[in-house]
Amino acid sequence: MQAAPGQDTPTPVSIQLLLFVDERPSSQETIGQIQNYLQSLKTDYSIDLQAIEIGEQPHLVEHFKLIATPALVKIFPEPRQTLAGSNIVEQLKKWCPRWQLAFEEQIANTSKRNGSSQTLSPKLDDVGYAAELIRLSDEVFRLKQEKEELLDQLKFKDQVLAMLAHDLRSPLTAASIAVETLELTQTQENNERTAKLKDQLYQQARKQFRVMNRIITEILQASKTMNAELRVQHGRVYLQSLCEEILAQFAEQFQAKSQKLEKDIPQDLPPVYADAELIRQVIVNLLDNACKYTPEGGKIQVSILHRTTQKIQVSVCDTGPGIPEEKRERIFEGHFRLKRDESKEGYGLGLSMCRKIVRAHYGQIWVDSISERGSCFHFTLPVYR
Repeated sequence: MQAAPGQDTPTPVSIQLLLFVDERPSSQETIGQIQNYLQSLKTDYSIDLQAIEIGEQPHLVEHFKLIATPALVKIFPEPRQTLAGSNIVEQLKKWCPRWQLAFEEQIANTSKRNGSSQTLSPKLDDVGYAAELIRLSDEVFRLKQEKEELLDQLKFKDQVLAMLAHDLRSPLTAASIAVETLELTQTQENNERTAKLKDQLYQQARKQFRVMNRIITEILQASKTMNAELRVQHGRVYLQSLCEEILAQFAEQFQAKSQKLEKDIPQDLPPVYADAELIRQVIVNLLDNACKYTPEGGKIQVSILHRTTQKIQVSVCDTGPGIPEEKRERIFEGHFRLKRDESKEGYGLGLSMCRKIVRAHYGQIWVDSISERGSCFHFTLPVYR
């Protein structure tokens, strides 16, 4: 039957409910209980119930600002109302009669105004549209963030390439000169002076190769860990032996600058729950920085403290220039370097990687520093249980 010209076509009206559930088996039981109760009601109008799995439509969850499931949302008649908890059916029995009265009053008022049974009932599609707007808005925000991150990465890669070209040239040239000079000395008479010169040239070449290796290693490690999830292989790690092994590798480096090493590593420390190779990377980085920034004849301290029954603290201290208070958090950010350090080797990546590794071990890393008197870097690890 068609409506006469000038008349509105009556639209079906109903109480409209949304039931939000999760994947738990009890959710199906809740849906069935609510459906059975609604079907038992004798009304001249329908009660529309739509069940929504929160994992499939998370933006509807955001739209209605839900904090728990199951949750039943009445979207019509207005005002909107939400019932949540394990006793939704009992709550529904309390509220449904009131909703029915409000619904009947709203229909009657609308009919008087419009001369028909048409109502301004919001459609479920309209709710979905609003949720889709939220989803699209979130997606646009996420894409903008990704764009900014990609642009920052491209800019950083350009800077790294430029720095690599510059920084590798000097040690490569020095090592090449040392090797070429060694070749020339092969034809000279082998006396004490020549032997001493050869020894100096070998040391110079080794030193420059170490510099190049450090530069390349830092970049490679950064590319593996900065923008990827760390694969942590937790196990029982004894920090005493790990630290002693690393310090032995640094002995020549400390000796070259006449730096004094002080150790306080108790032998009765419990093992930590950690990835040995990743923690090695943290300690090596901190020691390398300590050696780099401590002047000739300065002091480097390495200590381990059993702070609580659950935490072990490792500390690496130096007698370098210190870190300004306002920069002590920023030095752990990726690509950040103090202006005074721009002439030194490195790319400001090491401490950022250290923080990422330590946090992946449920620990903390921080620095205490006094200007012109040095810095102490500390990090914690959980005790193995």
